[in-house]
Amino acid sequence: MTIEGIERSEQTHDVGRAVAALAGRSIGVLTGAGLSTDSGIPDYRGANSPRRTPMTVHDFVGDEAKRRRYWVGSHLGWNAFASTRPNAGHAALAELEHAGAVAGLVTQNVDGLHLRAGSRRVVELHGNMRGVTCLDCGARFSRDAVAARIERDNPVLAVPDAVELGPDGDVLPSTWESITVPSCTVCGGVLKPDVVFFGEFVPPAQRRAADQIVDGAEALLVAGSSLAVNSGMRLVERAHRRGMPIVIINRGPTKGDRRADVKIDAGTSETLEALAGVLTDSV
Repeated sequence: MTIEGIERSEQTHDVGRAVAALAGRSIGVLTGAGLSTDSGIPDYRGANSPRRTPMTVHDFVGDEAKRRRYWVGSHLGWNAFASTRPNAGHAALAELEHAGAVAGLVTQNVDGLHLRAGSRRVVELHGNMRGVTCLDCGARFSRDAVAARIERDNPVLAVPDAVELGPDGDVLPSTWESITVPSCTVCGGVLKPDVVFFGEFVPPAQRRAADQIVDGAEALLVAGSSLAVNSGMRLVERAHRRGMPIVIINRGPTKGDRRADVKIDAGTSETLEALAGVLTDSV
């Protein structure tokens, strides 16, 4: 899609100003759930988002019944979540990295779609759904292996062809009381997917890696994040303190709008496509 096409379809866009702010600069990128909606994964905060009560780390660790509910819902959503495909926005960011315009990417998403689209320097700030870790002994397992154990121990959990997918790969199960949840095969401890739950801190290694991407860039591009979560907003503040141009693409307001040099109120996929079409030529 061309810049002119986007400007005709969305009067609030100022793609030309975004290009001027980003062209010729090394770009750090921060993405959120709004980037993955075109892949069929809903976000928590969009206007049409389903009403959700995300699992907190306190409930997961301290309440066996809630942990069981989480594992059933997460398993039912796993195949659908894992079968989603990168969209044009993911592809545009990978293209910009390969062209040398994007220096690195920080994502708040756990879907792994940036890596599957071909982006290479990716910091998954809130973890990912590909791995599982024992909270007691630290043993790590692949999600596929844990999913196979869940289905072996609970034949009733035949994965449906279509499920109501949540932003974190979870669905809302109708029943879970009799389900056997997986435990660590090394020590029998509690297993947890490698995602940052609500109420949990971002691991220091991910935090440092995200800071390094912002510090090593000359401009910051935010795509599909309302910046309501502090882990993302702190990176915008970090860029602002460094005097870097900040461009935000998001449908609706964000917590970082007052820090943005350019705010584009529109869908991420078509906007990123248009930006990539111009910025790759300016590298």
